[in-house]
Amino acid sequence: MTAHDVRMRWLFVASAVLLGLLVISGLHPYDRATWLLEVAPVLIVLPILWATYRRFPLTTVLYVGIFLHAIVLMAGGAYTYARVPLGFEFAEWFGLARNPYDRLGHFFQGFVPALAAREILIRGSYVNGHRMLAFLICCVVLAISASYELIEWWTALAFGQGAVEFLGTQGDPWDTQADMFMALLGAIAAQATLAQLQDRQIERLARFAHRG
Repeated sequence: MTAHDVRMRWLFVASAVLLGLLVISGLHPYDRATWLLEVAPVLIVLPILWATYRRFPLTTVLYVGIFLHAIVLMAGGAYTYARVPLGFEFAEWFGLARNPYDRLGHFFQGFVPALAAREILIRGSYVNGHRMLAFLICCVVLAISASYELIEWWTALAFGQGAVEFLGTQGDPWDTQADMFMALLGAIAAQATLAQLQDRQIERLARFAHRG
C-alpha cells in the first residue's frame, strides 16, 4: 500500500467520523435553527475538500485542523455555544462568569483559516517574504472574522429575538471585539507553532506532484 493509499484511507475514515458526529449532533439539538447555522460551514467545506482533492490536496496538518474545527462547530451547534458542557468546566476551573466555549470557537476560526490561507499563499507563490506572508494571513483571518460577525448581525436583523442563541453574546457588550481578537490570537498561534511543520508537508506534496 502506497503512502497515497494510506492517506486516502485516513481521509475517508475522518470524513465518516465527521458525518457520524454531524448526525449525532443534529438528533436533538437545543435549537434546530442554531444547529443548522453553526454546522453550515461543515456542510459546505467537506464536499469542497473532496471535490478538489485530486487537483489541490491539502497538507495533513491542515486536514487535522479542519477536522478539529468541525468538531468544535458541531458541539456548539448541538448545545449552542453558551451551553456547551466543556465550556462550563472551563468557567469553573478559571473562575469565569460566562461560558467561554464561544471564545474557543473563534480561536479556531482564526487558527485553521490561518493555516489554509498560508498554504494557498505559499503554494501559489503569491507572496514573497515571511513578514509580508504573516501580515497577509492575519489580514485574511480578520476579514473572515469580520464577515462572520456581519453574518451574525444580519441574522439578528432577520430573526430578531430568535437569533439570540446563534449570537451567543451572553450579555457581553464587547463580544464582537473579543471574538475578533480571539481569531487574531488563533492566527498568530497557528503561525508560531505549526509553520515549520506545514512548510515540510508542503514540500512533500510538491515532490509527490512532481513525480506524478
